[in-house]
Amino acid sequence: MLDRALIVLLLLTLNSGCSVRRYAINKLGDALANSATTFASDDDPDLIRDALPFSLKLIESLIAESPRHRGLLFAAASGFTQYAYAFVQQDADEMEDRDLARAGSLRTRARRIYLRARNYGLRGLEVKHANFAKVLRKDVKTAVASATADDVPLLYWTAASWGAAISLSKDNPELIADLPMVEALIDRALELNEAFDQGAIHGFLITYELSRPSGPGDPAGRSRKHFERAMELSKGLLAAPLVTFAETVSVSKQDRVEFQTLLNRALAIDVDAKPEWRLANLVMQRRARWLLARTDQLFLE
Repeated sequence: MLDRALIVLLLLTLNSGCSVRRYAINKLGDALANSATTFASDDDPDLIRDALPFSLKLIESLIAESPRHRGLLFAAASGFTQYAYAFVQQDADEMEDRDLARAGSLRTRARRIYLRARNYGLRGLEVKHANFAKVLRKDVKTAVASATADDVPLLYWTAASWGAAISLSKDNPELIADLPMVEALIDRALELNEAFDQGAIHGFLITYELSRPSGPGDPAGRSRKHFERAMELSKGLLAAPLVTFAETVSVSKQDRVEFQTLLNRALAIDVDAKPEWRLANLVMQRRARWLLARTDQLFLE
């Protein structure tokens, strides 16, 4: 995954002067921050499940040495979010029918990891915008107005991790009260670059529109527009919009036929068509199969 020369450079300079050591750490950090493609194209989710914790802890150790390395902070925010969703929250969902207590424990762990990811995202934004987190809590509009197009990846992953934590915190009014900040972050990201990451922002909003406190028109209609745009931007090669829309809108409307149709479309996607999306599609196809197995529980005849 990493350039071996960078690792050797790091090892050779651990006991050398501060500036040389920092340079080596930053170069290794750059390599780590740009290594996501290696994971994303893998065809073995279980292998990635086992490998990610080491990678994430290595990133954290480098952040401790270089706390304002924006690339590392981004890698931590995105990496911890994806790990929590794919390998902790999904396990909790699948286990709930068999072991409710264990599922609850896993969801608590997922929430902690999401909040860790959120904190790294906020730290990444503070590299360019001093006291961003503090300003965000005092004046949401002022805080997000300072963000630029370069901040979109951090805006997205901070909102995604924060929103995911809130979704697992129905019994935590203090955390639920943070929802306006999540909304401000994702809406600013949409404003700055609505096409980010082949429609990731629209994918997030498929779910969020159903719970948005205020918004024009029908919430399900707004979700459908985001779904259609996400499908357009991904050229129909990502399973995530299909699974997300089926799980949220189709279930809320009790549209069983649409639910099954969308999930079967997700399962029909060729994971090798876009190698860089292979792992994401495998993870979402796993969720699609789990959801289809629960069809009778989700829909009332």
